[in-house]
Amino acid sequence: PLPHGEGCGNPGFPLFLPSRPPGERGRGSEGQHENGLCRHTLIKQTAIRDHGHGPNQTPTKARQPTRRAEALEMILPKVRDPRFVTIRRGGTLTDADHRHLALWAAACAEHVLHFFEAVQPDDPRPRQAIEQVRAWVRGEVTMSQARTAAGHANAAARPLKGAARYAAFAAGQAAAVAHVAAHELGAAAYAIKAARAAAPEGQSERAGQRECGWQRDQLPQAIRELVLDDQRLRNDICWSVFDC
Repeated sequence: PLPHGEGCGNPGFPLFLPSRPPGERGRGSEGQHENGLCRHTLIKQTAIRDHGHGPNQTPTKARQPTRRAEALEMILPKVRDPRFVTIRRGGTLTDADHRHLALWAAACAEHVLHFFEAVQPDDPRPRQAIEQVRAWVRGEVTMSQARTAAGHANAAARPLKGAARYAAFAAGQAAAVAHVAAHELGAAAYAIKAARAAAPEGQSERAGQRECGWQRDQLPQAIRELVLDDQRLRNDICWSVFDC
């Protein structure tokens, strides 16, 4: 069964996002509203799109979850880790460490970005997503702007295959850290998948291990233990790429 999230109305539709800790409400970097729609509305729209019916309609044959839903289920935990929720939202993450996570995710994504740009040299969206999250860290753009850039990078990824696709998704995940800090591991995981996909036959596992090791070398001391423990806890839902 799919997890159910907390909406601003009846939480009766399946939600492909992690649940929130008690008391977390409102707007902000991890707020309840997206694109002017309340969370319940977004949940309802997703349910109707993926399952073909609303609460007052005759159910039709359910569709398989969308790729976006499957990706979120793979990367994000069903129950949010309070260490990746900011203090003002009821968690324990400081703003300084949130920024550290964003910059590390950006570095992970940028390290494999050449796989995308080799295939799509005229498409700036993934690079712009990385630039936007760094600008968010500097206070030059809002969380919403960084999150929008994440969506554009993901759109750039979808028509592609292999390393180019994963590299663009890594950029999208990095930009999304401004909104939800736990996307930091998504950026790292997709970057490792990109390195694996680009490796010569028979060398993908070793290439992934090298990328993982490089990422760990970039970790600031302030968040090192937090991220390493997060990798241990989420390795199984991140394609086991952190076995390095």
